Order: sequence, then C-alpha cells, then structure tokens
Amino acid sequence: MSNLFADLPPEGAAEEAFATLLTAPGARIERIVSRGQASPPGFWYDQDEDEWVAVLAGAATLRFEDTPAPLNLTAGDHVWIAAHRRHRVEATADPTIWLAVHLARG
Repeated sequence: MSNLFADLPPEGAAEEAFATLLTAPGARIERIVSRGQASPPGFWYDQDEDEWVAVLAGAATLRFEDTPAPLNLTAGDHVWIAAHRRHRVEATADPTIWLAVHLARG
C-alpha cells in the first residue's frame, strides 16, 4: 500500500516527478507531481497513447493545439487526451498532483 500524497518532491524542484504506480498490458498509471513547471516554449506533447489525466491537488492550465482557449483545471477536474492530440502544460501550481492513466491503442 502507498499514498498518492506521500513522498512529494521538495518545494522548488527543478523537474516534474513521475512515479509509475501500475503497469499492465496496454496500460500504465502514474502519479505526476508538478512544482510550478510548464512545458518549454514551443513544445507540444504528441503521444502514441491515449491519456486520461486528473488533478488530485493544485491547479494547472493545459492548452490543446486544436482549441484556442486554454483549459484551467483544479482539484477534481479530469480530461481525456486522445493519442496524437497535441497539447502542452501552460502553468501549474506548486504543488500540483496529477493521476494519469495511459492506454495503448490497438
């Protein structure tokens, strides 16, 4: 047993912290802890997997290349990101704790 809110990286950590919680055929669940990080300028995620992501604590702003307005997420909000839907993290609160479920296509 473990706790999603335990063992957080220290305040001011330079990088987001990714922890794989579970892997199974075609699926991966991970906890992501952001400490104010954002995607680098001009960078877009373009993933081969579908992803469902929820904000458990904190807040974040996502931007999708195909949507003009940013998406502001707070604790309890979740979103489906289809494979190859280009997106980026515009901003995160310190800390923001995410739960991400990645699902392989096919």
